[in-house]
Amino acid sequence: MTTTIDESCSFRGLRLYLWPVHRYELKKLLPLLVLFFFVSFGYNVLRTMKDTIVLYAPNSGAEAIPFLKVWAMFPATLLMTMLFTRLSNRYSREKVTYILLSSFLIYFFLFLTIFHPFREYLEPRGLAEQLTNIAPEGLRWLILIFRNWTSTSFYVAAEMWSNIVFFVLFWGFANQITRLHEAKRFYGILGVAANFSGVFAGEISAYLSGVKFNPAIPYGSTQWEQTMLFLVCLVLAAGLIILAIFRWMEVNVLTNPLYYDPVEATAEGKVQGNLSMREAFRYLFRSKYLLFLAVIVISYNMVINLTEVVWKFEVKELYRNQSDYSAYMNHVSSIIAAIATFSALVVSGNAIRKCGWTFTAIITPAILMVTSIGFFSIFFLKTPPEALLFGFSPLMMMVFMGTSQNIAARAAKYSVFDATKEMAFVPLSSESKINGKAAIDGVCSRLGKTGGSIIHQVLLASVATFSNSAPYVAAIILVTIAIWLVAVKIVGTEFTTLVSTSTRPKGTDNATTETELLEQAAIA
Repeated sequence: MTTTIDESCSFRGLRLYLWPVHRYELKKLLPLLVLFFFVSFGYNVLRTMKDTIVLYAPNSGAEAIPFLKVWAMFPATLLMTMLFTRLSNRYSREKVTYILLSSFLIYFFLFLTIFHPFREYLEPRGLAEQLTNIAPEGLRWLILIFRNWTSTSFYVAAEMWSNIVFFVLFWGFANQITRLHEAKRFYGILGVAANFSGVFAGEISAYLSGVKFNPAIPYGSTQWEQTMLFLVCLVLAAGLIILAIFRWMEVNVLTNPLYYDPVEATAEGKVQGNLSMREAFRYLFRSKYLLFLAVIVISYNMVINLTEVVWKFEVKELYRNQSDYSAYMNHVSSIIAAIATFSALVVSGNAIRKCGWTFTAIITPAILMVTSIGFFSIFFLKTPPEALLFGFSPLMMMVFMGTSQNIAARAAKYSVFDATKEMAFVPLSSESKINGKAAIDGVCSRLGKTGGSIIHQVLLASVATFSNSAPYVAAIILVTIAIWLVAVKIVGTEFTTLVSTSTRPKGTDNATTETELLEQAAIA
């Protein structure tokens, strides 16, 4: 069995934080970097595309997004989780990856060649109009996502790329094949690769969104439809590259005990048997620590969902053209990725080591509170529309403030929020880590988004428009952030206690100090 001694001590200075990798480890790390780059690339391309396709579908708008998240995304998440579990019980991890990733690529190919080009014949527009005439006004948006089922299905598939391909398949793959002492050194580098791919994806998507319509290309009748052709082809190409690299690793890397030993992985808790979601939630509700950690995750996703939908509504008001909207949102994605990369390298690790877990965990809700107050303050000044604030229209100021909030919130999420969340699992037992993460990462994040979407649905059904619901949304956000801050304080206190009483792995004598855990999490 290969040794699991932490070899990071052999690195000094900047190399310890920027490239703590041995030469012989490159054969394992470099293909992982490429894998994560292309998986994240696909995620970032699809993230903006799905919103553009839904927002500009016939009679649609940002109001459809909350209904999509509840009535399409949440059931799809449960179904995909069940499918993944069933496949995992019958086939190897490698075969499950081939089946699921190939299914995504087949769907995107069908969308490009059949679903979108022939949507006028495939979508039940006549039936939907009849239902709209007889159904209550509150069901309008639900009928709309049924009418525009091709755009709805694309939205769901794009979101599932994040949930299933990125987090379940490839983070699960990395967790299984990466030894504990490697994870401390590799994961920070993998995070940088994923964030950098966001910059690349955002800029190339923005460029393609600006390419003029070319009648020589036998696809589409508008600039956006040809842009969509290019972007989906990029996702398909990325998927094929992912499959090729994954297969190469299975044949040339994971067959070498120097890089992967199934017996060792089992000993480290990497390979587990069937996990009951009911048991995972039992762990959650039996532990005050895990329960409030779940509150933190739910709060973030609820707040970002509540603000993001309103912001996207305003961006669409400013950019009436699909290509203009797509170009703008892709530039925003590039900025988020660039700031997140810088923050991951410079801010989060130093903040954790020097200021501790609680202070670093407070950064994200503090940012969201300040930027939310700024965004909604401008929102309430929206009328009259011809007025100017600092030389800009209220709509432009709202888009600017909403964009600033989204950039700050997403960048904080990809750096300090994720770092502190993952670090909170470090002092727990292996069993608690597995069950707690299954419940928190698998379901609680989706519950937060679903909760925010249900709030928007209720408010839209009650007051009809985002403008009328804004005061209520702002109040709910501030209350949620207050609860979030309380949860951070409770988890921080419990974390300090757990760290002070935790012990080193079997075979060592000294207790693990809080400083050492902070440094381990900062590197990881």
